[in-house]
Amino acid sequence: MKMNRHDITADDGTRLAVRVTGDGPPLVLLHGFPQNHRCWLPVLPDLAARFTCILPDLRGYGDSDAPQDDAEHTVYSKRRMAADLVATLDDLGYAQADVIGHDRGARVAYRFALDHPDRLSRLVILEVVPTLAFWQAWDADLAHKAYHWNFLAQPAPLPERMIAADAGGYIDWTLASWTLSKSLSCFVPEALDSYRTQAADPAHLAAMCADYRAGYHTDRAVDAKDRAEGRMIQAPMLFLWARHGFPASTGDPAAIWRDWAVNVTDAAVTSGHFAMEEAPQEVSAALASFFGNAPVA
Repeated sequence: MKMNRHDITADDGTRLAVRVTGDGPPLVLLHGFPQNHRCWLPVLPDLAARFTCILPDLRGYGDSDAPQDDAEHTVYSKRRMAADLVATLDDLGYAQADVIGHDRGARVAYRFALDHPDRLSRLVILEVVPTLAFWQAWDADLAHKAYHWNFLAQPAPLPERMIAADAGGYIDWTLASWTLSKSLSCFVPEALDSYRTQAADPAHLAAMCADYRAGYHTDRAVDAKDRAEGRMIQAPMLFLWARHGFPASTGDPAAIWRDWAVNVTDAAVTSGHFAMEEAPQEVSAALASFFGNAPVA
């Protein structure tokens, strides 16, 4: 599918690579770790038939710049990335958009919903619960399953050096281990090659680790402040989770989101963590149902 590339400059000077395709109202698609915008390829034709799809590479991923982290771990905070989304919408001329986020992109999406509610129409969260809630849910089983949260958040350059010893092998192992089939068969070859390439670049590898350092240090604290102040997501929200993914290990993930958002619909698909690639037809059906029925805020 043909996508037009836009290079957009964030307010801190970071260059963001953004692809645009389709026709209709704006819909932003935010990817997660260790991926980039290409993770949406299996569901993109259905979405592009109804929406103008906006596919950023998050800062530090894909073709976007990978600025150096700061001591306070704010450069890759989800608040910072949500501001990148504001800059993207401004540059493309949109006052509001629907937003879908998966994995790290879902954390950017819900931060965008809380920090910039006037810019959001509807929200879809794929395969995460809020950062603070996920840390609070940890027990031995979840700590074992989600070990990368602690590993990648270790001080630089420990995880970077360990991954760089076999970056392609680490990416392949990580992707396969989070799927239901425990294989790479669901991934588009073009996308899989790009995931390996970005992890082999020292700057992008450092950025992906910095993303998780922000999750431990900065994002967790921002979430806690929101909880203390009683802030809630106001936009209509679909929480889409995988029966064999990470949120399923927290007990009742939909109930967690209902403490954070006033209007939550949830649906589950039969897949591992990478739902769009493992179960694209189920994901497309759930999205069509939500966007067909939920009123625009």
